[in-house]
Amino acid sequence: MCGTCGCSGGSEGGGGTRIAVPHTHPHGGETITLEQRVLAKNEDLAAGNRAWLAEQGIVAVNLMSSPGAGKTTLLERTIRDFVGHRPVSVIEGDQETTLDADRIKRAGSTVVQVNTGAGCHLDAEMMRDALTTLTPPAGSLVLVENVGNLVCPALFDLGERSRVVIISVTEGTDKPLKYPYMFAAADLVIVNKIDLLPYVDFDVARCEEYARSVNPGLTVLALSATTGEGMRSWYDWVAERY
Repeated sequence: MCGTCGCSGGSEGGGGTRIAVPHTHPHGGETITLEQRVLAKNEDLAAGNRAWLAEQGIVAVNLMSSPGAGKTTLLERTIRDFVGHRPVSVIEGDQETTLDADRIKRAGSTVVQVNTGAGCHLDAEMMRDALTTLTPPAGSLVLVENVGNLVCPALFDLGERSRVVIISVTEGTDKPLKYPYMFAAADLVIVNKIDLLPYVDFDVARCEEYARSVNPGLTVLALSATTGEGMRSWYDWVAERY
């Protein structure tokens, strides 16, 4: 895992700015001690991010999922629907390219791309650097699209207000049981691509049951970022925190 290797560093960029993250991979020896150091350092930086965001009245939401679950499509529709109502900026995490950041910029949002290279998650230092580049206005909303991965992002606090896990109906009903740490760390689960339910074997109610078996306090929403069905429930959830 990244925490064990000590991978970190990054690069910002995107439809606006890009951050590259050089890093090395120490292996062997004191693996547990190294992981503890990495996580402890990250927690300290995350606390600093959280304090700064609170001082500015900025709400940051960390969006996590496996690749292809629809995070970027959800962001695009959210940005377009919020235009003129709420200021939104985006931190876009990917291993390489600015493709998603370019989409976000076209949707109408300020965006900073963070390329993690071989790393498979964002961390608090990358978040701090991205916020410095992004300079979101006080009282605004910052949406963070983490690297597509259902394991490592759950371990790394960014200093965000809330964590959202997105699962698509094409992935399988039992994802919460297979990746319990991710769902245990979440405040909200979005079941996306419900427009495809007639064509796949996915049980929304059972998935919700599995998710709550891991995290009883979870809120679960079902929607389609493509068609817009159910998006109002997502907007209401954001409004309660913003």
